[in-house]
Amino acid sequence: MMQDTVERRLSPQLCHRVRSEDTFPVEWRPLDGKDRFSVRAAWPTDHPFFTPVRRGAEGCHDPLLVVETLRQATMALLHSVHGLPLTRHILLSEISLTCDPVGLAVAGDEPDIEILFAELVLRGDQLTEMLVEWTVRRDARVVATGGAHARFAGGAAYRRLRGGHVEAGVVHPGPWTRRAPAPLTGRARPEDVLLAPTGREGVWELVVDTGHPTLFQRPNDHIPGMLFLEAARQAVSAAVWPRPCLPVALRIAFDRYAEFHGGPCLLRAEPTSTAGTAGVTGAADVPGTFEVTGYQDGARLFTCELRTG
Repeated sequence: MMQDTVERRLSPQLCHRVRSEDTFPVEWRPLDGKDRFSVRAAWPTDHPFFTPVRRGAEGCHDPLLVVETLRQATMALLHSVHGLPLTRHILLSEISLTCDPVGLAVAGDEPDIEILFAELVLRGDQLTEMLVEWTVRRDARVVATGGAHARFAGGAAYRRLRGGHVEAGVVHPGPWTRRAPAPLTGRARPEDVLLAPTGREGVWELVVDTGHPTLFQRPNDHIPGMLFLEAARQAVSAAVWPRPCLPVALRIAFDRYAEFHGGPCLLRAEPTSTAGTAGVTGAADVPGTFEVTGYQDGARLFTCELRTG
């Protein structure tokens, strides 16, 4: 069978974005083999939030920009290829990435992403669960790998799961909110800092601002997972300061939803040993390997294993 080489454009709506400048996948085409696709993406160097990370003379693309690109591309393919309605709720349970910082140099080629849906579970004609694997190449060289697991729910099932908490939340930091210094968290702009001091070493309170133009582009009924991934990176950045924090491997697993109407979300960053870094390739008992745990009202929200390079 002749391979389909026609590329299909991707829209912000399919990628769950509002603005085209925040939409990083560009086009997709099917590859040989079932549920395997190639996605062409564009990584900006002047994005206000996903700014290049300083490494060497020129810096490299933010690994969390890579994660966001893969997340967007996966959602777009679920809608475009597998007919997942835009009204279905995507319940992300785990996401991981391992990358080569040298391969993410700003001066490199645009990425070519291979996406493989390793497992798709259907109930009747409804997609209910998926496992996806990612391979990112630049100039035919593998520069990042990763994957994610998610489930899908319709409106009624989602409302039951959420216990009725489905109204979009609106939260803005009060004038008394004292954020951590931006350089300590690896950020250039104070409005991008997601951590507030608690007075306890290694423990931070999450700062939520639903008016943030990148982190909250659409109404949310809970605090989104990508915000926690960025907050975890910032907590590790504070822990390794003044060394730069460049994530080279990460894995975040979500236990429950974080509610706008609940108590403060607290994050604790702790260095870990080999026993505490299962799932992070090559994470030995060395400085720069951390576990960040998030809690709300005494219940664990997520665990993030992160290794810096």
